[in-house]
Amino acid sequence: MRIPLGVIFVTTALAISGCGSSGLRELQQPSTGPDEFMVMPAGQLTPPENYALLPTPTPGGSNLTDQNPQADAVVALGGNPAALNSGGGVPTSDGALVTASSRYGVQPDIRASLAAEDAAFRKRENRTARFKLFAVDRYEEAYDKETLNPFKINQWFRNSGYGTPSAPPGE
Repeated sequence: MRIPLGVIFVTTALAISGCGSSGLRELQQPSTGPDEFMVMPAGQLTPPENYALLPTPTPGGSNLTDQNPQADAVVALGGNPAALNSGGGVPTSDGALVTASSRYGVQPDIRASLAAEDAAFRKRENRTARFKLFAVDRYEEAYDKETLNPFKINQWFRNSGYGTPSAPPGE
């Protein structure tokens, strides 16, 4: 019994289309659902040494097990988390670092301006992305001109006479 050729094509197309996944590389926001990266787990619950010395609970206040990611990052980088609570200024030990890093000027709204520029760039790059016959990786397509080829750059530095670390063989 022969199966019609059209049924074979449709079955093959459905089987192949089930293999594709754009995942996190889609440029458009897929939904307005919750952001899973905004959830911070609570610290481990441990009994206090003395129940009489516990602070009075305040509604909406902080908890002993609350996470403080900013202080955790300061500690991980070798800083003093107590400096965060001392008025928000830069500690005197970090003055030279701040001066050196801001020697060319500081743009206070850099994050907002970069986000606006990136949104405009993605909008420009997305104009022709709607007319694709097959599914493609939109992220790779949009930022293809912005990427660096590490093997090419490594070879360029070697040809220029700079000492470079060993690298795996190129493409």
